[in-house]
Order: sequence, then structure tokens, then C-alpha cells
Amino acid sequence: MSEKAYFFQGDKLLLPADITESHVKENIPCELQKNFKNPDVFEIPAINEPAEKLITVVSISPDEALPENWKSIPVRRILTMFYADNNNSNTKKIIRACHFAQWRQESGFCGTCGSENSDVAIPAHRLCPKCGRMEFPRICPAVIVIVTDSEDRILLAHNKRFREGLYSHISGFNEAGETLEETVAREVHEEVRINVKNTEYVKSQPWPFPNSLMIGFKAKYQSGTIMPDGDEIDDAKWFSKNNLPELPGEGSLSRYLINEWLSGKI
Repeated sequence: MSEKAYFFQGDKLLLPADITESHVKENIPCELQKNFKNPDVFEIPAINEPAEKLITVVSISPDEALPENWKSIPVRRILTMFYADNNNSNTKKIIRACHFAQWRQESGFCGTCGSENSDVAIPAHRLCPKCGRMEFPRICPAVIVIVTDSEDRILLAHNKRFREGLYSHISGFNEAGETLEETVAREVHEEVRINVKNTEYVKSQPWPFPNSLMIGFKAKYQSGTIMPDGDEIDDAKWFSKNNLPELPGEGSLSRYLINEWLSGKI
């Protein structure tokens, strides 16, 4: 097992308290320590690297108090801090490790018969010793769409869960039997009551909060008048390039789509 590991508690990265933000990059992964009561320590294969290249991960129970010499930082914030290097291997390892760490906290028992699951040698999945059911990390596809109109404005919305002043794109989970393009059209109409056309794929991003794959699209306004649904969305409007609200952080697919539009690529 590696002498260094990525430490998580839910969707938060754990670090020794004496590591400053300016030195976070140099100290991830951390030295493998045993400062926690019941850590789940495991290894997973890295993506697009030799098979023998493993990532060591430590997952801490959500209700365990951190030792005084440790602190937590939201992984979303880490991605924002690393956005200029969003394709480096460390960023990808953090995203992958975070997804696995959360999945292992909720996959201890078989979803079919309720027996306690067993680990395989390299736990990319878990196995029920009683009924043989294999369980893999759940990945939920979700679309996010940048909608533009004939005046080169973008549609941005304020979700009730957002802090005041923050706006982003319409997004939502793919449903059974739907194409991703149908998900885009449905989510936009459900949340703001307008219709879109010319839907095209742009880019995807793994998003472990807790288990999504964000799939980015662009689309053109077709018809209708903006009317927030009042359930998820409490405000939505068109914004021009010189009149933007507070935007999602760098490192997110939502911000990537906006930056592409600002640069004239969308």
C-alpha cells in the first residue's frame, strides 16, 4: 500500500491543519497516518495509468469528529483552486477517490439480500458472499445546458439551494427511457417554461457530489416566456456579457460553458 493517501469525509478533503492553502497542492496526497478511530483504508486503480498504479484512499465516517490537528476543505473548493490544472492527474485522482470514498460509506450491505458485502482484492466493486450480487459505484448522468438567444445572451437561473446572487445553468438528471437531448428539453421547460432547439453536446465532467457525471450541452432559445417553476428555480433571466451575476466557481463544467461563451466559442 502506498505511503501516501487521499483522506475524505463525505465530499470534503481532509488535510493536516498546518497545511496552508498556498501549499495544498504540494501536500496532496498526504502521508498515510492512523489518526482516526475507524478509517476505511482501501486502494483503487487509477484511470488511464498502468494497472499496477493504485490510489490509496482513506474514508472517514461522517459522524466522526476530526482530530485537532486535522481540517476539512470542500472538494468543490479544491477543484476551484486547481482549475488551471484541471486535466492534471492529481485533480482526476481527487475526483475519483472522492467518489469511491462516499460510495464505500453507503455500500456496506447488499442491496438485494441485505448481507454484509465483501471487498474484492482491488475494490472497484463489492461482492455479496451470500447471493453473489456485485455492486459498483453508482454514476448518475445529469445534463447541464447553456442556452443562448439571438441577441447573444445566456439564460441563467437562481436555484433555491444557491446562496443569494449566484446564478448558473439549468441542469437535471437523466430519467429512464430518455435520451440526453430529451432530458435537456424537459429540464429547461420544467424549470423555466421555455423551449429550446439545436441541442449539441459540448463536454462532460465527473462530479462526485455525490455520484454524478455532468454532461454539458449548448442549445438555442426557440420559444416561450421565462417563468421559474418556483420549486427549484426562484429566478431566471437573460444576461449579456457585460451584465453578468455571480457565477459558479472555476473548475466546474458550468463555469467552463460560460467561459466558452465569453470567448465566442459557443
